[in-house]
Parts: sequence; C-alpha cells; structure tokens
Amino acid sequence: MKKIKNALISVFYKDKLDIIAKKLDEQGITIYSTGGTYDFIRKNGIEAITVESLTSYPSILGGRVKTLHPKVFGGILFRRDFTGDNNQIKQYEIPEIDLVIVDLYPFEETLAKTDSEAEIIEKIDIGGISLIRAAAKNYKDVLIVPSSADYDALIELLDEKQGSSTIEDRKSFAARAFNVSSHYDTAIFNYFNAGSEIKSFKQSLSNPSVLRYGENPHQEGLYYGKLNEVFEQIHGKAISYNNLVDLDAAINLINEFDNTTFAILKHTNACGIASREKLSDAWADALAGDPVSAFGGVLITNRKIDLGTAEEMNKLFFEIIFAPAYEKNALDLLKSKKNRIILQKKSTSFSKRQFKSILNGVLEQDKDLKTETKDDLETVTVEAPTKKEKIDLIFANKIVKHTKSNTIVLAKDEQLIASGVGQTSRVDALKQAIKKAGEFNFDLKEAVMASDAFFPFADSVEIAHKAGITAVIQPGGSIRDKDSIDYCNENNMSMVFTGTRHFKH
Repeated sequence: MKKIKNALISVFYKDKLDIIAKKLDEQGITIYSTGGTYDFIRKNGIEAITVESLTSYPSILGGRVKTLHPKVFGGILFRRDFTGDNNQIKQYEIPEIDLVIVDLYPFEETLAKTDSEAEIIEKIDIGGISLIRAAAKNYKDVLIVPSSADYDALIELLDEKQGSSTIEDRKSFAARAFNVSSHYDTAIFNYFNAGSEIKSFKQSLSNPSVLRYGENPHQEGLYYGKLNEVFEQIHGKAISYNNLVDLDAAINLINEFDNTTFAILKHTNACGIASREKLSDAWADALAGDPVSAFGGVLITNRKIDLGTAEEMNKLFFEIIFAPAYEKNALDLLKSKKNRIILQKKSTSFSKRQFKSILNGVLEQDKDLKTETKDDLETVTVEAPTKKEKIDLIFANKIVKHTKSNTIVLAKDEQLIASGVGQTSRVDALKQAIKKAGEFNFDLKEAVMASDAFFPFADSVEIAHKAGITAVIQPGGSIRDKDSIDYCNENNMSMVFTGTRHFKH
C-alpha cells in the first residue's frame, strides 16, 4: 500500500473533478495543476499550486507547452527505490508526484465535426500523452488516471483506501492508460495515413457491447463499434452476434437498390427479394420467393413501412425488421411481439475497407463496391437481351454479389425466383436453384440467370436453357468462354459479360 502525497491534475473534461479535488484536499494531498484546471479547482474553494510556480516557466506557445519540464516529469518518473534517483530529486528540489490525473484533447471528436486541418492538428495532445505514458511506465510508484471515464474508479479507490493504492491498483490503472494512449495514437496515425501510403494494419475500438454469446452458445461474443450510429433499436430483445452478422449482409444488399425493395435474409443470404411500385407488393413477392426459409428471418426494406404491409408481415414469425421509418399504427402492430427486434435506419457511412482474422493474422481488402449498370454489360451473343431482360439481369447480379459462393441466382420480373448458395460447383448451385424454383411453383420460362464467376464449361447454360431461362449475366474470363457463347447462339439465348467477378466467402 502506498500513500498519495502529491497529485498533478491537468484535464480537458472537468465533470466530477470537483468531487475528486475535494477528496484529495480532505486527505491532505497537495494538488499541482495547470491553467483552466487550476482555475476550476480554486473556484471550488480548494487549495492548489500552479505548475508554473513549480517550473518557474509560464505556459507558452499558446498553451502548447505547459507541463513538459524536468521538475514535472522528474517527479513522476523517478524510481523511489533507486538511491541515485532520490539524490537527484533532492538536489533539484523536485516534488514526488504519486498521482497523475490527465485526459487528452478530443482529437477524434474534432475529426468528426470539422475538415479544418489546423483545428485537427491543434487537438493532437503532446503534454497529456507524455504524462500518461510517464506515469503508467512508473506504475510501481505512481497512480495514473488517464481519462474522465476513469473518474468513478478513482473516487471509489479514494473512498475505500483513503488516499492510498496497492501495486495491483496502480498496474490496473496503468493498463487503462496504455489502452488510452495506444487508441489515441492509432486515431492520429489513421488520419495521417488516410491515403494508405503506409501499409500497416492499425485499428482500435474500445468499450464493447457484451453479447449473449458468439456464433454458438459456448462462444463468448463482443461487438466493438457504435451501433447507435447505424440504427435506433425501437423494440425487442438484445441483438445477438448472429443478428449483427445478418444485419450487415442485409444492409449491404438493400443499399444496392434505389426503387422500392423488400428483402428477407437467412444466414446472410437472400431467400426472398423483390422490387415493386408498392411496398406491400414488394413484401408479398419477396416472401413468395421462399416462404419456408423466411421463417425466423431478417427483414429489410428501403421504404417507410405502412399499416397494410405491417399487417401482412405480422403473419410471419421473424427475428428482425430494419427500415428507414414506420407509420405509427404500423409500428404499434409490429410491437405486438415482445421479442421482435425493430430497428430504424440512421444516416451513416461505412468504411470502404474490410478485414477479418485468419490463421495467425488479419486479411484486409477493399470492399466489393462495384455495382454493374447497363453500361457495364457487354453482349457477347448474337441475341441481345431485351429491355426487360436487362432490368432483370442487373437485378439478379446485385443479388449474386451478396450471396455466398459458388452461387447462381434466378430472377424474373425483378423478383428472386431461387438461388443456389454456397455450393462446391457452379452446376450444383444451378441445379439447387432450379429445384427450389420448382418446389415453389415458379415458371422459369423467360427468367434470367446470374453467376458470381465465369462458367468453365457450357454445361450450366445448357441446363439453364432446358429449364426455360433465356438470358445470362456472368463476368466472363474463362479460357472456354466460347463454349458457353456458342451454346447460347445455337439456342437463341442472350448472354452478357460484366468483366467483374463477385466471389463472396
């Protein structure tokens, strides 16, 4: 147990600082402080000593230099059990500083609200980050409080141990300090490296949401991020790990569509999706795509949900609904199931990079942000797709991009008819899709087919043709593309190449 004798306080945020200063004063601890912090403490009737009177130097360069002085850092860094350090402390009349309370200029907050480089640069803290590192390094003798988020923990410690701390306390606070400093430096690095000139993977996220469990009940699950920037949860139970994975897939899919669209997803894949003029029709046709898989699914749309649509939706058990808005009576109806998760979209942007842990490292890549339009379609057959077929081809290609490989998507009249998902061969994916379409009584005559990658042989277009499919969209790029093209030409099918593969693993 070590008694605190002297404290240095230099903070940006002052909430609860009056409580801390009062407790330190009551426990006979001398307070050294800077500028606005000193003024705040004195206004609360508590004695304090200015850092300037300790160093004999004023705050200079517009406040850029206040605490960067040997009399401050010497008092923090000197090793109490080293005779030489003790002799020098006495020689230079440096006070022993046992407690450092400091926080950092709000760099990330400034970055979020302005593009002014001058303002952003001024919010890069120098003295504060140096104090945090110095005190944390010397945790054997010094207690560091690196953030206003730790004020409650300090207040509890001061109450419980009456101005003293154990080595375990100090090491715990030091860990918090290095968490703060590393996060701060990561944010600054990523700002300067916005163009990715330096290939270095640095991410820092704190304060995770504790999930009920991970992918399965025996796995721990945490979410690092700010979900409240993505949506507002209006109703329902806590969101799970799998819910979040499905939501990510659902939001990425629906963002592809501008016209009125409704989608239903299970295990990150669309089992139903349709675009219509009326939302209720989009819902009905999305559900018709696979009413069996829709049970317990994640629902998402890009339009306000009206009462009529909500009445039809309410007939189905589903986990989540995500929409930009809800009519009041529609929302009241959807809330009738207490565990149903109802989310309302917020306006936010997402990173253009993505990463995942793999083996003993991390994979990082650009997100697949390529969405083909009619201008990207190269007709490679004698027969060109009709205007209607082009609309369906682009519709199907948006879905195939967001479906697990190997995948085939069959669509007609801007409705998902069926898909083959996550198969080890493209032919198997196609056969699965055709079988599924038949099970739900869909007529594949004049339907279109989308593939996430090229066809290595002509067998897929042959099977598709025999099922009634008349138009195909695929990336192209196989050394045997001609085989597929020739078959289409011989059987009056149209085929377009996009030149872009959309694998999803």
